[in-house]
Order: sequence, then structure tokens, then C-alpha cells
Amino acid sequence: MTAIDAAYQVLLEAGKPLHCKEITKRILAAGLWETKGKTPWDTVAVGIQGDIKGKGARSRFCQPGPGIFALAAAPDLFPQLSQQPSQPDRPAGSPSGKHMLFLDVAEHVLMGMKDGARLHYRDITARAIADGLLRTEGKTPEATMAAQIGTDIRRREERGETQRFVREGRGMIGLARDLPIGIADQIRQHNVEAREKLLEQARDGTPDDFEGLVEDLLLAMGFEDVDKTPIGQDGGVDVRGTLVVGDVVRIRMAVQAKRWTGTVSPSTVQQLRGSLGTHEQGLVITTSKSSAQARREAERSDASPVALMDGEQLAMLLAEHEVGARRRQHVLITLESDEQAVQP
Repeated sequence: MTAIDAAYQVLLEAGKPLHCKEITKRILAAGLWETKGKTPWDTVAVGIQGDIKGKGARSRFCQPGPGIFALAAAPDLFPQLSQQPSQPDRPAGSPSGKHMLFLDVAEHVLMGMKDGARLHYRDITARAIADGLLRTEGKTPEATMAAQIGTDIRRREERGETQRFVREGRGMIGLARDLPIGIADQIRQHNVEAREKLLEQARDGTPDDFEGLVEDLLLAMGFEDVDKTPIGQDGGVDVRGTLVVGDVVRIRMAVQAKRWTGTVSPSTVQQLRGSLGTHEQGLVITTSKSSAQARREAERSDASPVALMDGEQLAMLLAEHEVGARRRQHVLITLESDEQAVQP
């Protein structure tokens, strides 16, 4: 396996961006790649950067920060921090005429099955390629399909979100929507309602309450040196902090907290950008949404990077990091005979 392919497998398993040194550490620990070089992380970093530069929109990777790499198929919380965001290997086309990702392809293939029948991930991949839905330069597209479906299931489970797929024994994959309504679905619905209530609480408080909530969230997410700016003296910045990645990379962030019902406009992005200090990046957190114009302004490649977090993302992260909420684990026992009964 090449260093790039090994990095891809590591990032798929991690489900989040990693520094090149951490990627290399995991590659070597898993025995995915061997090297005699004294600085193997440099080889990994150069390889991924070369892939991004050479393939452009077809690259499987993106670089959201100095020395930090992620899969374009699973963008991080701050996708706008990448100056040149790239996309993963994509199919040539789809019935709708638009490009599709591996997960979209899998869903499309499974939707064509009668009575919610399951398919092995290898069969899903083979059908997608045969139908012209999937075209990739990867040598093991079936492994990529299995890994991405597994990552999607795990991340949704950790966040208490509605599942898109269900994975059963022996590599069988189905659509979660075809499952009968049961306890698991009731739990997911409860989690949706809980996140909605979290967002309502965030909107109902005072501006100072909301800034304190944002401060608590940043701390729970692993930010350091978090400092709330006194009201009236912020100059467009409500909270400052340092995002620490892998105990190696430190990204200084200036955050503007908007407890709004209205839509965030480009002027908000411009105001925050004008208040950024040296080597600082911006983040707008709102209880509402951001306009398309604001997103385009935030993604400008010729200006300091600014990320946007809307109310839905905010509620998800509050629940995930247990800010104003608690995650409780319940064991759900299912019989093997019941699982086998739904397989084709």
C-alpha cells in the first residue's frame, strides 16, 4: 500500500482531520506502509499535498490547516478554513445529472432493491460501476465503499442522529428507513427533539448568556485560552480561543456569537474579518442560518478564512459535547434470528 492510500485508510477510520505526524504514527502502528526515512511524516504530507495539487477537485483529500489533512468526503466542522477545498473521487454522473458521492451512490443502488432487500457492499460497488454511477481511480473501491458507510454509521450513532444505512453481518448493507419502527427509532426522534430544545434555549437567553454558552462549547471542544470579550468592547469579536489539534497545531480563532432569528449576511463576515488579528481565523456562530451570499463571502480564497456555524450545527455540537445536555447509554438487545430474517 502506498503512503497516500495508507493515509486515506487512516483518515477514513478516524472520521476527523489529523496532523500529518499523527496520520503517520497510525499508519506505521497498523503496518499499512513501511519506510526507512527519518521523517516519514514529511513524505506523507508531501504526498497528500501533491495529490491535492495534481488532482484538484478530484482529490480525495483537503487541507483545513497547516499540516492538517482530512478527507474531502467528510469535511470537518470548519470546512471553510481550507483555502482550496477539494472534493473526493466522484462518479461521472447520476440519473439526476449531478455528481454523487460514494454514500449517495450506495443509497441510490439500495433504493432500487425490492422490499428493502440488503446487498453486500461489494455488490453495491459493482452495480454502481456497471451502471456508470461510480468512477474512481482507487484500486479498491469496494473497500472505500465499506469504510465510508461504516464511518457514516459510527458518526451518526455517536451524535444520536438518524441513521442512513444499517450494517448487518457478513458485510450486508441496507437502508435504515426500511427498518420497522422500534425503540431505536424512538430514541433517534427523542434526540432530534432534544437538539431542537437546546437551540430554543440558546435563542431565549440574553446576548451575554449566549456568549457564555459559546465559551462553554469551545472549551468542551478542546479550545484553550478561551476568553470572552466584555460587551461593548468586542469590536466584532465576542470570544477568542485557540483550537488545539493533536497537541501540535494551534489555530487562533476569533468568534462572533449571533443570537439571531434573522439570516447572517455578508456584512457580518466582513465585520469579523476586519477585526481579526495576525494569524487569526474567524468563526461566526449563529442560532439561525447564513445566507448564500454570506457563505460565498466566507469562502473567498483571497481573504482571511472565516467559518460559519448555523443553528442546526450548534445544537448538534452542544449535544455531542454535553453542554446543557447529557448523553445516556442504553443497551438494546436484538436476536440473531431477527437480524438474519431481514437479510435477502
